[in-house]
Amino acid sequence: MAAETQLNPTQPVNQQIYRILRRDIVHCLIPPGTPLSEKEVSLRFDVSRQPVREAFIKLAENGLIQIRPQRGSYVNKISLSQVRNGCFVRQAIECAVARRAATMITDAQIYQLEQNLHQQRIAIDRQQLNDFFLLDDEFHQLLSNIADCQLAWDTIENIKAAIDRVRYMSLDHVSSPEMLLQQHHEIFNALEKRDADTVEKAMTAHLQEISESVLLIRQENRDWFSED
Repeated sequence: MAAETQLNPTQPVNQQIYRILRRDIVHCLIPPGTPLSEKEVSLRFDVSRQPVREAFIKLAENGLIQIRPQRGSYVNKISLSQVRNGCFVRQAIECAVARRAATMITDAQIYQLEQNLHQQRIAIDRQQLNDFFLLDDEFHQLLSNIADCQLAWDTIENIKAAIDRVRYMSLDHVSSPEMLLQQHHEIFNALEKRDADTVEKAMTAHLQEISESVLLIRQENRDWFSED
């Protein structure tokens, strides 16, 4: 298990523990099938069991862990059906968001996206996959902000836990950051031209990448996947 234990005293403890554990599971630092103990996690963060229990409940709601009363908790295997369904829903939402963003984007927001793309380039050049992963999410969240629909991103956040595990596993050799950055630029170029049809096509091609990569990742890590 990852060693990070520092919590910010000004933020809710349960939310911080949730975010750290979610990241560790998504990055496979805590692999599928690993038992999770409330006691061990509370010792790791030097907190009581209550915020840990609340974090576990949220992880379970996102489909990342299973809680079995009196039997303990463990990290779920990656569900192929959850990945497929999540990809379907995410594509439906984000393509609509992209079309709307193309009609609403301002020059200031174009600059904001340019800065994000520049940071992605730096992360790739420095081989900082974790930073690129976060900047990728930030790019998509910015589009929801531009479309003035935070609910769209909140919905995506709630369904994409299984997708994120496959995304992260694919970064180093299946869906390369270089290729993903190029796709982001294609989305950006269409947004800059306020071309709703082209931006929707670019977003569709970008999001279909994860659907194709999941089969390759599964072949490499069959024990980490389930069919349901």
